[in-house]
Amino acid sequence: MIDPLVNDLAQHYTGKIKFYKLNTDESPNTPGQYGVRSIPTIMIFVGGEKKDTIIGAVPKTTLTSSLDKFLP
Repeated sequence: MIDPLVNDLAQHYTGKIKFYKLNTDESPNTPGQYGVRSIPTIMIFVGGEKKDTIIGAVPKTTLTSSLDKFLP
């Protein structure tokens, strides 16, 4: 559902933020390791530490605001 939006953001933030996607059907144990209980869930990591989590299909403006606050 949010795949096109994430792809668009990945293009917009090229060189600033790395985006990774996880297929929960192919990696069913990983979501539990991070406490994911709902899909879609977007997690923001800085220096390997989880800083923010966005749960559900949210508008692009919400995602960009969340991402921008972690950019220098």
